[in-house]
This record gives sequence, C-alpha cells and structure tokens, in this order.
Amino acid sequence: MAGCMGTPGSRPGESCGVIGLYGVERAAEQAYLGLYALQHRGQESAGIVASDGLKIQSAKGLGLLTEAIAPGQLAALPGHIAVGHVRYSTTGARRVQNIQPLVVEYSQGIVAIAHNGNLTNARSLRREYEARGSIFQTSTDSEVFIHLLADPEHLGAENPLREALEHVQGAYSIVLLTASELIAARDPCGFRPLCVGRVGEGYVVASETCALDLLGAAFEREVEPGELITFGERGMEACRFAESPRRARCVFEYIYFARPDSIIFGENVHKVRVRLGENLAESCPAEADIVTSVPDSGNCAALGYSRRSGIRLDHGFVRNHYIGRTFIKPIEESRSADVKIKLNVVRAVVEGKRVVVVDDSIVRGTTSRARMATLREAGAREVHLRISAPPIRRPCYYGIDFQHADELIARDHSVEEIAQFIGVDSLGYQTIEGLMDAVPGEGGDYCCACFTGDYPVEVTEEMDKYALESRYRR
Repeated sequence: MAGCMGTPGSRPGESCGVIGLYGVERAAEQAYLGLYALQHRGQESAGIVASDGLKIQSAKGLGLLTEAIAPGQLAALPGHIAVGHVRYSTTGARRVQNIQPLVVEYSQGIVAIAHNGNLTNARSLRREYEARGSIFQTSTDSEVFIHLLADPEHLGAENPLREALEHVQGAYSIVLLTASELIAARDPCGFRPLCVGRVGEGYVVASETCALDLLGAAFEREVEPGELITFGERGMEACRFAESPRRARCVFEYIYFARPDSIIFGENVHKVRVRLGENLAESCPAEADIVTSVPDSGNCAALGYSRRSGIRLDHGFVRNHYIGRTFIKPIEESRSADVKIKLNVVRAVVEGKRVVVVDDSIVRGTTSRARMATLREAGAREVHLRISAPPIRRPCYYGIDFQHADELIARDHSVEEIAQFIGVDSLGYQTIEGLMDAVPGEGGDYCCACFTGDYPVEVTEEMDKYALESRYRR
C-alpha cells in the first residue's frame, strides 16, 4: 500500500465555478456575491470582469474570494455586464497569469472568458497554434478558446464563437463577456452544470443554483448540452452549435462537488445524497451503535444510511469551518496541515461505540486513514467505513483532479486490502446500481468513467501524458 501515499491530495478536486450577469445594476457586486455561493468549487484564485457597454475592467487575485478581491475594488468595476470565476487548477500552474476570467484584446475588441472543465484536445490545438506563430500567455487549456475565437478562419463565420466551439473536445461550461454582450455555452455531453436565472429584467448564468438563490434570481432552466446562449439588447437568444452524441453529466457533482441546496441536472443535490445513503445501507449493512458522517459532504448520505438502517445518527466529528476543503488547497504543505486540523472527534459520542462512518469517496486513502485513526484514538470500539460512491479505479480527464491512475488506491487493491490500509473493521462501497438508482434520469445520461472506464469523449495517450505533466508542473 505504500505506493498510495505521498501523492498530491487525498480528496477529489473539481476545476471551477463560473458566473455571468447581463442587464443587472452593479453587476460586479452581484457577481461577487454569487461567487461567495460558489466558493466551494475553487479556493485557489478568483476574478471578476465587468463592462458598462464601452469599457471592460477587471479585478483578480490569488486565494479565497475575500483575499483575491477587496470589496472596495468593486466600485472600480461599473457596468451592467459581468463574469466571475473561482478556480482550482486541474490543468495549468498556480500563478497570476492563469487567474480567470482571462481577458484579451484581439481584432474584434476585448473579450473575457471563464471556464469550468477540461479540454481533452487542448494540447494538440495549442501546439497547432504555436506552430502558426500564436503566443500563449497562460498554461491553462482555457486560453485555447481565445485563440480559436481570434482565428481569421473563424472570424469570417456568421457566429465566430459557434465556429470555434466546433473544434474543441472535452468538458466545458463557459461564460464569455464582450463590451456589449454576455455569452454562455456548454459542451455537447453536458459534463459540467450551468444554469440560467432571471433577476428583474436581467439574467444570471451560474454553475449552480445556490448562486441564483443568493442573488434572489429565479431559476429559468439549464443551458442545454451543445447550446450557446447570447444575452444582449435583443434579450436572450439561444442556438444549438452541436448535437449531443450522448449525455454525460458528471455524477460526482451529486456525490461530492455541488452544494446540497443546489438543483443540478434537474434534481436537488441533498435528496440525491440521502438516497445514496439509503441504498448504501441496503447493500452494505453493519451492526453498529451509531452512524456518523465525515462532514460536510458525507452529511446527507449519513442521514440516509441512518434512516434506512435504523441506527441512530450522531455527530462523531466536528468540523473547523475556518479551514477550506482540503482537496482544494493547491500547496501540499498547506493541505497536509489542513487534514490534521480540519476535523476533531467528539470523544463522548464515539468512545466504546461501534461506529459506522459515512464518507463520499476514497481517492488515495491517506485522508481516510488519518480520520479513522483519530476515531480509534478517541476510543471507538469498532469502525465501519461506508462510501457513498463506488471505488474510483480510473483517472478523470474532464475536470476532476485525479488525472492519473497511479494516484488511485482502488486501481490495484481489493476492498479488503484498502480496509486494511485505512485501518477499519469493515469497508463498504456504493454499487454502480445503487448510484444509478439514486440519480434522476437514465444511467446512460451520466459520466461514470472514473468507476467504469467508459469514457464518453475519447482520451488519447497524449492526453494521458498531458494530464500527468500538468499535475506535476504546478
């Protein structure tokens, strides 16, 4: 098991959160509030770009939203159009140049773009444009969109962005700002969520509905896979730029990433996670005195497990809410410290008890091992770990930060071996059938490649190497 230790991160990481506003008074201030609601999707950097119809201005920085952008800076971002972004890097180094939204000036004016997802053909496109003399200012795959948009071959098209999007592959939900318009687009498979809301006479586009709630915006609908929507003087205009070869919504949004109060892919996240816990109790029962969760992402599933099993739910861990999600911390030293201080065991709850612990996933196993050790130290008589996701056996190339198989403990180890490494009396994972039963729609509508190896968009050997290089060049 030693090969599973010492690799960066021990929790899944997701790429970003985006927001866009059109026709909204003081749009930058509203974008700032919306990014608060999306902070869980990235804590590495934040940025806001605004337009008053003539001038485009921006504010960006590293760290949490409040560290990256001081509230006083928002007064210098007037206008009724804005885009915002919180970032966790799955490709591209952690440096100032990579902070989004990316802002560039080309022959058609200034444009700003914010992107959530990963492009699987970014490397080949980048190499192609560099061979033609293009200069890239960042190491993110998001900049590829800009070069495609500015390509003279695409500028002659009726809709240059639509033409550009036909050349990219992979996962992307993007918001793009020009001096006079806001544009939103979602990849043909619909990997990442993106929704539209109305606030007064204006519009809001966001990664999750929790951002709409904070702004008092009414949910209208999702941006459909393969759809491009323009918000401008003529209101909201939608067109299809690509047909969907298949729907491949990231099931990890339900398991871990999205906030429980959000509605994504047509269903409330909390309800799905409760059903995951109920199904887990059916397939992986345990004789125990209490059920507890690893907060916060395990809370809903633990509730479902308790309801279905009849075992009392209690709070065995207390979370320090002043520590961010450990998987999102980009520097290994900071992440290691966070793991130790993020959660504390309530000894009075677990001492002498048989404890079922419900968590959302196991990536490398090191965090779970540390957590279970603290339960033993606090006097838990038995520890039974239950995971609301199936074993993660394959890398993700569409925006989740486990991009190489060597990082995954379940790739080459049995459930029994993983249980021994983590130090629990028993370990039970969700089944694929239990997962599909909990989510809305048909099973084929979701991307489960990290569990099954069924990749909706082809991943080449070049992409596999690129993902590994990107991870270690931070």
